[in-house]
Amino acid sequence: MTRVQLDVIITLSESEKYYVKLGCKLVIPLKSEMSREFEKCGYVILRGVLDPIDDLQPVASEYSKLLNSLSKKWFSEGKLSSEYSDLSFDKRISAVASEMGGEFYQPFDISLPQKNITNDTPIHLGPAVFNLLRNQKLLDAVESFIGPEIYCNPVQHVRIKPSEKWLDNSEISNPSIARTYWHQDQGVITEEADESEILTVWFPMVDATVENGCLQVVPGSHKNGLDMHCFTKTSKGIPDDFVGDVRVPLPMKVGDVLFMNKLTRHGSLPNLSEDVRWSFDLRYNPIGQPIGRKYFPGFVARSRQNRNSELHDRSIWEKKWHESRSALSIGQLPNFNRWDPNDPVCA
Repeated sequence: MTRVQLDVIITLSESEKYYVKLGCKLVIPLKSEMSREFEKCGYVILRGVLDPIDDLQPVASEYSKLLNSLSKKWFSEGKLSSEYSDLSFDKRISAVASEMGGEFYQPFDISLPQKNITNDTPIHLGPAVFNLLRNQKLLDAVESFIGPEIYCNPVQHVRIKPSEKWLDNSEISNPSIARTYWHQDQGVITEEADESEILTVWFPMVDATVENGCLQVVPGSHKNGLDMHCFTKTSKGIPDDFVGDVRVPLPMKVGDVLFMNKLTRHGSLPNLSEDVRWSFDLRYNPIGQPIGRKYFPGFVARSRQNRNSELHDRSIWEKKWHESRSALSIGQLPNFNRWDPNDPVCA
């Protein structure tokens, strides 16, 4: 199993007293302490789990080719004034986003949206992404938290967030491309998975900094149960008054991986840099437990009890997503979460 250094990242100037009270450590030198810290704090960051070249460069190359293809298509359709082929990926995606708005995002995502699903709703299911979901270093770390029978939960996304300087006011409220609202991951799935041991696995494709909109968490908030979430025109996620005062940013380097409890309150800062903030937001749970979005297809990523149940064929994964898309495009879409926007708390 891969050896990694474990940190619980904090900002002492803002939250030193809280951390002393909570008992979280700054640096965890022993892997045996990982579970204890995860239970106490609701999250841990493992340093250097993924190699930027061996593990992440194939994904970056796949997305670069996808951006090139989409830029050509959108330019030919008159949606873009230029293909921006002379720009680097981050500059190019920002330029494309400034013209396309939120429409640019879905062709890059690795899941379907929760509304307006048609038989041709775009979704990216490339081989590099499939290999990333099954990355053995990643699964070694996941196994430390939930055991060796690992299911790849389909509540998964790529996050490609341009600088908010490129977005208009309506787009800044769109969590797919701008800052992520405060929420708990259990709060964006259905009740069937409330008892499931779903683990959030988040990692950046570029260094995540305070300036470019890294994640922030409320340490220990996983112990307080599920909060009310409001999804209305004026409110997204947990109302700000209920979030808590101690909000700790989590800057991370490429190769670092964040593991988080499904009840930990978290969101992101706005991207105020000149560049894109790019990350993957994945979920894993023990095989056989409800996934919380049963209309989407997951797969067995690792099973030490039954190796034959593991999915190694990307084409099968792709086919399952296309079948789900076709089924969901017919008739009324199901509810993908549990919240009533008319609840008085959300008024």
